[in-house]
Amino acid sequence: MPDDRIEDQIHRLNLAVERFEASVGPLERHSFLAKLNGWSPRDILAHLIGWNYQVIEGSRQIQLGELPFYDIDPGENYSKVNEALVRRFRSTDRQVLIQELHSSARDLQKYLESLEPEAWAKDFGVRHGGSTVTIRDTIEELIEDYNHHRRQIEDWGQTK
Repeated sequence: MPDDRIEDQIHRLNLAVERFEASVGPLERHSFLAKLNGWSPRDILAHLIGWNYQVIEGSRQIQLGELPFYDIDPGENYSKVNEALVRRFRSTDRQVLIQELHSSARDLQKYLESLEPEAWAKDFGVRHGGSTVTIRDTIEELIEDYNHHRRQIEDWGQTK
């Protein structure tokens, strides 16, 4: 269940970003670039950078009563969206990507802090798959995505 305050959710998002970064930071270069179930930790990092930016645009669309662009024909498990993000953020330099992660997370935080408090959890009438789409729930899904991918990388590191 999402926290009741936007400040709490922003804090949890920042913590998820920090923990994710800590999971990719110590990886050797070959491990950073090696595929893990079709994705490398580099690919995962690139897709999360992109999602930080996309959530800003998608949240603006939600406030207009529109379905976020990434929910329109996203492919199975957002495969089309994720593939485009992996191509967009194509560097293989971990430091370059981590700097971009910080920048994108900072931009997302600034955006969230600029929201009118009532907009955060408001039902703007947007539905997807029969569910109400809110900014709060969108951020909650992003936090879950960071945590899921961090656990994947940590588990992968333990099996090597």
